Amino acid sequence: MDVKTLFATQQYSALKSATEPDPRAAVAASFARITEDFAQTLAAGETTAMGSMYGDADPHALVEALAQSQLAVETAVTVRNRVVEAYQEILRMPV
Repeated sequence: MDVKTLFATQQYSALKSATEPDPRAAVAASFARITEDFAQTLAAGETTAMGSMYGDADPHALVEALAQSQLAVETAVTVRNRVVEAYQEILRMPV
């Protein structure tokens, strides 16, 4: 094998990861963003609830914040249930 060919092959293999993104990294980044949004939604609901207890927030804002928090929790539970179902389906697969 020619030295130039070997060098080109090494360079190609080193740069191959830059041309093909790792799908696991994209999934991890997406999951991190989703969990951050979930935490922010719950924190906003708690802040609005505390504000309404002190009389700083109107009741409409409280109801809206509680509805958003409830939707976020229901979504998280649904996603968790789907993940558990997928895991159980994988366990049922014949080897």
